[in-house]
Amino acid sequence: MLIPVKKLVLICLKKYFSLPIATLGWLVFFLVCLTGCEKQSDDSGRYTEAFLPVFNQTTRFFDADQTEKGLTYLDSTFSKLSSPSYSDRFRFYAFHYVHYQRVLHNYPTALLYADSMMQMANKTSDKPDYVHYLAEANYAKGDTYFDLNQYNESYQCYYQGYLLGKSYLNNEALSDYTYRMGMIMYKKSRYLAAANYFKESYKQRSDIKAENDFVAFYRMQELLDNIGLSHKHNGDLDSALVYFNKATLFVSANADKYPEKKGFKEMALGVIYGNEAEVYIEQKKYDNAIDLLQKSIAINKQKGFDNTDAQYAQIKLARIYADQHQITKLKGLLDELRPQLDSTRNGTAEAEWHRLMGEYYITQNNLQQAMSHLQLYNTLKDSLAKQTSLLRESDVNEQLSNYEKAHEIELLNENNKIQRIYLVVSILFGLMALVIILLVYRYWRRSKNDVRLMNQLNKQINEQNSNLEKALEKLQVSSQEKDRILRAVAHDLRNPIGGIASLTTIMAEEAYSDEQKEMINLVRETSYNSLELINEILEAANVTSIQLNPEPVEINALVNNSVELLRFKAAEKGQQILFDPLPAPQELQISREKIWRVISNLVSNAIKFSPTGATVYVLVEKAADQVIISVKDNGIGIPEKMQDQVFNMFTSAQRPGTAGEKSFGLGLSICQQIMEKSGGAIWFNSRKDGTTFYISLPLTDGSVGGSAQKISVPFTR
Repeated sequence: MLIPVKKLVLICLKKYFSLPIATLGWLVFFLVCLTGCEKQSDDSGRYTEAFLPVFNQTTRFFDADQTEKGLTYLDSTFSKLSSPSYSDRFRFYAFHYVHYQRVLHNYPTALLYADSMMQMANKTSDKPDYVHYLAEANYAKGDTYFDLNQYNESYQCYYQGYLLGKSYLNNEALSDYTYRMGMIMYKKSRYLAAANYFKESYKQRSDIKAENDFVAFYRMQELLDNIGLSHKHNGDLDSALVYFNKATLFVSANADKYPEKKGFKEMALGVIYGNEAEVYIEQKKYDNAIDLLQKSIAINKQKGFDNTDAQYAQIKLARIYADQHQITKLKGLLDELRPQLDSTRNGTAEAEWHRLMGEYYITQNNLQQAMSHLQLYNTLKDSLAKQTSLLRESDVNEQLSNYEKAHEIELLNENNKIQRIYLVVSILFGLMALVIILLVYRYWRRSKNDVRLMNQLNKQINEQNSNLEKALEKLQVSSQEKDRILRAVAHDLRNPIGGIASLTTIMAEEAYSDEQKEMINLVRETSYNSLELINEILEAANVTSIQLNPEPVEINALVNNSVELLRFKAAEKGQQILFDPLPAPQELQISREKIWRVISNLVSNAIKFSPTGATVYVLVEKAADQVIISVKDNGIGIPEKMQDQVFNMFTSAQRPGTAGEKSFGLGLSICQQIMEKSGGAIWFNSRKDGTTFYISLPLTDGSVGGSAQKISVPFTR
């Protein structure tokens, strides 16, 4: 025998799987349910975050054989969930189903909860969940109908679960179906058919790839045990021993993977020992049988273990004592078993106990007591036989064949409907095609003029394209000529203006009046501003045509060099520059001179637009696969209406610095062109109390022409 009803209820919620093969009424909460419990507890996409702790706590109550308390807790907490999902509701009804079906044996109420499970399954939009839940609900209804002896309805529900597994290639659903068919065949004493169904279920379960899945492991060891038991009853004793040995090895090799299932290994082995002992009893190897039965009893007689299986093992051992006329041991064992039967309901063991007690009193010549026990034995035996008579009379294969034929007829009807629809659609398409042909012919005749006009238009467009290409070529030549003239003019202007700047610098040191010195300083300042403008014009004209020469550059040193050179300029306004480098040296493949130019321009702008005594922050850090350099000031900021013009050449967004410094609006345009050629990017964030400019450079790939991603990097200090 395998695990009893009450223990099975708890095992179900622990993801234990064992359905005792001797009593189909012990079919417990279906495998799919527990597979859902096991897998979904780690899947917040199915169960909501709010339901997961409720599910876990309710399971713990069921594990502790406190199902009433568990349902009270579940009902009170579930009502407080704001938006339970269909999965949450499905499992809520499933808990109630287990309680009423397997604990209270209140089958009508259990059937109502199975119907509720079916409704939730049909509302599930995700296809894998829909198949999983719907098969589970069908098997739940089938088990309940089976316990109500409504076998036709039960087989129909099982068949629906089978169709789901077959249609959606769901091996779990198929394995559950063949498992149940094996159980039915076993109850009908068709042991060879039962063994074949169990083998098929084992193969389907083996095809499911699941690492550390206790549910699959438990069901597979049970199937091996059931195959052995079926072969034993069919008289194939050698085959039975082979499968009992496989079950023992399977449990021993895999049970230790699940340390949280304390005591399971011993309990499962105890069940297998008790079943294996029956083979040795058939072979008259009583010593082997007694040894296995005693080990089985010692294991499953413990509190929290499979006490019902221990009762069956004690009955088997008592039969051996009776056959060997060991009357003292027989009486002692039966007396020991009596309190257990009083506390745990077990009809089959109860009947056998009375039969053995009758045999014992016959040996004691106490015929009155013997007759009393034998009468009770016959009464119980008749009751058990009556319970299985309806099942034996039902022909499950015929029923399933009828369902299969009905399903085929339904499919044929559906196909006929579809074919009729196809025929109607084909006729409609034919009529539409004829109308389309007529319309095409009509418009084809009209399209001749349109084609002629289109050819003329194409010719005109081609001519215009040719003219545009020539204009673009002239424009490019003109642009190149403009750049050449611009460079020539700027170059020719730089020398005389530079001379003026030098002369005025010398003159400012001579002994002139204050008014004369003011005029000389004004000329000098204007000369230097003009030189700065000329240099920026030359830089802007050259940057589009230059080729960068990337080389390995240590970025901390490059930024530090730029900062140090500008500290004197910052000191003129009483400012300081704070530099925060990378914690470790980092080489980049970049153009040293051009990137230095960009960094210096950004720091110089920060100094220019920050008030006297302010602080400029320069930060180097890594972000993703880039190095981000940021320059933050606490200056006047950039007005929102000017922000989209900042990087335009000769922009109208230029403004004087906080000390009246001149701004020409070319620097940031040049910086943008350099960054684009360097495979990087430049951007900024501006507020009323300051602006932060960022540049990004590839961390590992310094090839020119790439594109770095702009990343929002908060400046922290």
